[in-house]
Amino acid sequence: MNVYLNKIKEFYHQYLSFRSLRVRIFLIVLVVGVIPSVAMRYGIMRNYEQRAVELRTVTVQNQLKVIADHLISADYFNSNGSDVVNAELEMLSNLYDGRVQIISGNLRVIRDTYGISEGKTIISEEVIKCFMGDSLSNYDDQNRYIEVTIPIIDNQNVSAEETAFEGNTAPGGVKQPDPRVKGVMLTSISTDYIEDTMEILSRKAMILETLMIMAIVVIAFLLSIVLTRPFERVTKAIGEVKAGYSNESISVPGLAETEHIMEAFNQLLQRMKVLDDSRQEFVSNVSHELKTPLTSMKVLADSLLVQEDVPAELYQEFLEDIVSEIDRENRIITDLLTLVKMDKKVSALNIVSLNINDLTELILKRLRPLARKKDVEVVFESVRPVTAEVDEVKMTLVMSNLVENAIKYNKEHGWVKVVLDADHQYFTFEVSDSGIGIPEDSLAQIYERFYRVDKSHSREIGGTGLGLAITKSAVLMHRGSITVTSTEGEGSTFLVKIPLNYISQ
Repeated sequence: MNVYLNKIKEFYHQYLSFRSLRVRIFLIVLVVGVIPSVAMRYGIMRNYEQRAVELRTVTVQNQLKVIADHLISADYFNSNGSDVVNAELEMLSNLYDGRVQIISGNLRVIRDTYGISEGKTIISEEVIKCFMGDSLSNYDDQNRYIEVTIPIIDNQNVSAEETAFEGNTAPGGVKQPDPRVKGVMLTSISTDYIEDTMEILSRKAMILETLMIMAIVVIAFLLSIVLTRPFERVTKAIGEVKAGYSNESISVPGLAETEHIMEAFNQLLQRMKVLDDSRQEFVSNVSHELKTPLTSMKVLADSLLVQEDVPAELYQEFLEDIVSEIDRENRIITDLLTLVKMDKKVSALNIVSLNINDLTELILKRLRPLARKKDVEVVFESVRPVTAEVDEVKMTLVMSNLVENAIKYNKEHGWVKVVLDADHQYFTFEVSDSGIGIPEDSLAQIYERFYRVDKSHSREIGGTGLGLAITKSAVLMHRGSITVTSTEGEGSTFLVKIPLNYISQ
């Protein structure tokens, strides 16, 4: 049952969820393909309609101008009409399934092909403008007709007054009637033919559009699969590494983005291998370090048990050695606990505003007795007063470990110099010494747990090999940095750089 549910969930996330890259690619291609096709169909139909109406209007206007000339030639307005002209008007009305009205100069209808408005007066904006010499046309797409109005102009029998008429604008800017206009032809023609043609074109366009959308859907689906297939291969390869079938770097040819993902994953895999090796080495070192004092104590105790009548002085000597090994074991465990807390961030930083000069003086005061035992001179140079937001306990660990190491790994009659300085963002704590130094090939490893440059010498000194690891962890928790320069046989310099104001993570 759980297997089927997992398959359903996987199918949903791959093919139905909008969070899926495959679904998004499908929708994007679909939208990009469908919207232009719909817009194109609408644009073509709209353009055809406009063009058809324009052609229809121009054709009718030309025919009306010819009939207008016939009206003037037949002296239509002064006679009782002309059968020839009336036949032309009827033919035009039937041809375009429309209506033609002839309006005289007194705005009366003298001829109506429908025969319902003859003798009536028409006063409309179009007719008035037409008497001023303008030809007008109007397309009513709701009622499906074109209205064309043209003036009937007499250019043959022109009086002297009409000849002198130039333009129809009065001095005040008001347009005046043109005296050459003897009447107006008001024509309404049907556009059913255009609408029928558009309906046929629309059906064909709809079929074509449907086929295009179906093709776009198929293309979008195929593209979504093809473009996401490299990601599936990467996911499968990562899944094999996760399941433990392989721990080698993966290589799946595909898109540039998937190659970046694989490169980042391979870097992460290498980092995990390094961490795993470090963990195994750490476990081995911990086991060794913890077993060594126990082994020494067992040897000392067994030596006392196998001997009879052991002198009290020997008991005293062996017990002192056992106590020393117990102290050593305790130091190792304490340092390990401190390091684990820092690694897991168990204890949050207790940030306070602290006078770093006073803290440094206090630490050096505690360590000077150790320096006097080795005849090492400790010098403190404070360039300027420094106040910073730090964790006092962890900053004490940093300073104490560095100064204590400088004293322990120094030469007789040597020196240790501590310099405290600051700028507007950071303060620096520098510890230099004249000690044994660190080989160049060991500088990158000194912060590793239990690493010792000279194991025999370190064992004599009594270090645990965790001091610098603890120091670096504390510095990083403060968002600071620690660097080291050293020359073997001459000495070392550690430089710690900490922000004056704590940067919350």
